[in-house]
Amino acid sequence: MRNPLLLPIYVPTLLLAFCTGMLIPVMPLYAGSFNVSYGLVGLAVGSLGIGTLVGDLPTGVLLGRLGERRTMQIGLVSMALCMFALSQSRSFPELVIYNFLAGVGSALWNISRHMYLANASASGQRGRSIAMFGGINRIGSFLGPVVGGYIGDTFGLGAPFLLYAIVAGIGFLFPTFFAVDHPREPGGHELQRASWLTHVSALWRVARTEAHVLTPAGIGQLFAQMVRSGRQIIVPLYGADMLGLDVQTIGWIVSISSFVDMSLFYPAGFIMDRFGRKFAYVPCFLIQGIGMALIPFTAGFSTLLGAAALMGFGNGLGSGTMMTLGADLAPRQSMGEFLGIWRLVGDVGQTGGPIITGSIADALSLPVATFVIAGVGVLAALTLGLFVPETLNRPTEARAVAD
Repeated sequence: MRNPLLLPIYVPTLLLAFCTGMLIPVMPLYAGSFNVSYGLVGLAVGSLGIGTLVGDLPTGVLLGRLGERRTMQIGLVSMALCMFALSQSRSFPELVIYNFLAGVGSALWNISRHMYLANASASGQRGRSIAMFGGINRIGSFLGPVVGGYIGDTFGLGAPFLLYAIVAGIGFLFPTFFAVDHPREPGGHELQRASWLTHVSALWRVARTEAHVLTPAGIGQLFAQMVRSGRQIIVPLYGADMLGLDVQTIGWIVSISSFVDMSLFYPAGFIMDRFGRKFAYVPCFLIQGIGMALIPFTAGFSTLLGAAALMGFGNGLGSGTMMTLGADLAPRQSMGEFLGIWRLVGDVGQTGGPIITGSIADALSLPVATFVIAGVGVLAALTLGLFVPETLNRPTEARAVAD
């Protein structure tokens, strides 16, 4: 690892990505075990994202007040406690509430590590640094689903959540002993001692002054995260309910797709830094839309695996793209506030994906819902490709103007 400052986020990110991967084939089936509809299964899966939505803007404010290190610590402890509670759920409302609270903790962890990564990485190598971060996420996601499927099949669907709680507790040790807070601008540590009102005002000021940037890029990210999260509910449910596959087989499909996904993080970073961000994220979401559209034509394990692997290939091309785009666009003096808003927009899409998918599946059918999410992937590619400017050289140009 070239930059030791990244150790406090790379290691817990790998651990938690593994745990998140474990839950991909398990969570929809765990929610379904309470004998609820597709729409409520989507709500259960999406409740994590709803909690993240609620936590995004307060996290942007909290970062300015507490700093990156303490915010990461609070997030990891919150996730550990909520995952333990999830493992003990005895009713569907309990499951939704605990997953919602885990989402709030996830917002604290995700935005604080994003800001830490942006501050610890040289802007000229930001694409590769964040793509490496995305690759670490994907390595965990590759290993997690098959393990989660095995544990859920062998020890019960609540067992992967208990393991998640233990691993999150271990992850807490890394920011505690290795992380350092970065000043938001030279000599800017005093900003962390400002009043809460100052930070809230900064949040509003960023939303107003950066609206011209946030609107097109935010809409593109909204669609992008919808197709990414939609596939996490469509593949397990289609495999189980339409093709009759068991949870362990579905875990293999998700893991193999994740293997394809994770193998592309280095090419994705190279493409972003060498040719431009658009050359990574436009094909990323276009290919995912095509792969999603192929799912209703699958007839068994091998064909569903092929469609899932194609989506994994597309997603791999976009490793770290949305985080890189957000870091490129963020004003240095208000990075925490900007990333809080940026994350909020993305999390709206991430939350909406499972809920919209489940609702359409209830009203019409699961294949129809799959085609809708496929169309969202195409919209993501078109919006980001046509209406968002290339940001590869923006940090260099900003520095030149400042000098």
